[in-house]
Amino acid sequence: MPDALSFDTLLIANRGEICVRIIRTCRELGIRTVAVYSDADRDALHVQMADEAVRIGPAPSNESYLRIDAILDAARATGAQAIHPGYGFLSENAGFARACAEAGIIFVGPSPEAIEQMGDKTSARELMRAAGVPMAPGTPDAIEDAEEAERVAGDIGYPVLVKAAAGGGGKGMRVVHRAEDFLSSFEMARSEAQSAFGDGRVYLEKYVVGPRHIEFQILADSHGNVVHLFERDCSIQRRHQKVVEEAPSSVLTPELRERMGAAAVAAAKACSYEGAGTIEFLLTSEMEFYFLEMNTRLQVEHPITEMITGLDLVAEQLRIASGATLGYSQNDLTINGHAIECRIYAEDVPGGFLPDPGPLFRHRSPDGTGVRVDTGVSEGGRVPIYYDPMIAKLIAWGEDRETALRRMRRALQDYMIVGVSTTIPFCASVIENPRFQTGEYSTAYVDNEFAIDAIEATDVEARIAVLAGLPSEGSDKALPKALRLEEDAPSRWLNRR
Repeated sequence: MPDALSFDTLLIANRGEICVRIIRTCRELGIRTVAVYSDADRDALHVQMADEAVRIGPAPSNESYLRIDAILDAARATGAQAIHPGYGFLSENAGFARACAEAGIIFVGPSPEAIEQMGDKTSARELMRAAGVPMAPGTPDAIEDAEEAERVAGDIGYPVLVKAAAGGGGKGMRVVHRAEDFLSSFEMARSEAQSAFGDGRVYLEKYVVGPRHIEFQILADSHGNVVHLFERDCSIQRRHQKVVEEAPSSVLTPELRERMGAAAVAAAKACSYEGAGTIEFLLTSEMEFYFLEMNTRLQVEHPITEMITGLDLVAEQLRIASGATLGYSQNDLTINGHAIECRIYAEDVPGGFLPDPGPLFRHRSPDGTGVRVDTGVSEGGRVPIYYDPMIAKLIAWGEDRETALRRMRRALQDYMIVGVSTTIPFCASVIENPRFQTGEYSTAYVDNEFAIDAIEATDVEARIAVLAGLPSEGSDKALPKALRLEEDAPSRWLNRR
């Protein structure tokens, strides 16, 4: 185990691909890993790969992966001195970070105070305003009175965004284009925020039409050193959630990158941040940028930053949590090449990107030069109904953006999944889109550019070839009736261009 680390056993309070990804780094560093699992994940890949695994409850996340007591009990029982929360679940829960500290266990992440400051959108906005980070026009605090909110919206000017003060992921968010729709949208946003986060507070912000979603990865140690690892462009989204990301952005000039990076570092310093985090901005068509929010955890899309910087962000998190200094300055960091990530979800794209959990009769991921696949599933497993339907993250790197695009196109063609609908055809349509290829796109891409007929239909020859290799009628793994060739298995079962 490297001298810089102060622990030799790490419990990963998560599941799926992020758990598998953390385990791989721990293996390289000689750290023993402990996985936790629900009943739905008893045979999951992360359980198989960890050195030890502990059951923490039934399938629903509020009875397993969100149970702080069960996770801490598992850490004590296995001798884990540190806990990595991954992303989602308890990763941005200040109470969990505080409970770890009280139990004498290292939390691989920022302090509870930083999580609280940046997790509450109104307090984060106030802090960023004081730090001089550019902000979009809006209310400095949560606003309770609906009629007062309607008056303020009129002053800001439509369209406006009604946004939950707590949480994220597009929940508790409503775009209001007309004054006559404001009151109903305001109440819906409050109701959804209360349901999703147990906190119905909302605030108002000027809605920027057709912006780019640009985020900066930052690393900060406990000795006051903060650097940014450049930007990721996350503008291809559905339901305010990212699907395709790239690094670096195709539109940032060196001067704008420097200014945005400096703002990201200032944001991290303002909350005395430690660990890996992300400062998210909206970039207008006039190249003005505004603070959006901070994610106080490792991001789903962190691999593309790793590909262009050569850093292992999980390893950096573990070093920082052990009290080590970064060991490098901003001037030591450079961008090497270009990387693109496509999130492969089990989703019914024509049906509105709705989750489509189910069995993975085939899961054959691509490989080759410049291609990386981070996944938490294996062939013969299932995408459970209880959790996020992500199957994998497909990453392609090249010496330049054109090379990365070519490799991603080939990787998507080679990716074979049978059993569930996926976002592979959607991602392929994005890569082929002329506006994406020229870098001229925004967060309005799905609304303005995407059409269902852009997804190529599965050809009969490919379907026959795949189905011919699946288990036969007499096998104990025989296909369900809907998959048998004579029943004309629908193209949803085969996601391949």
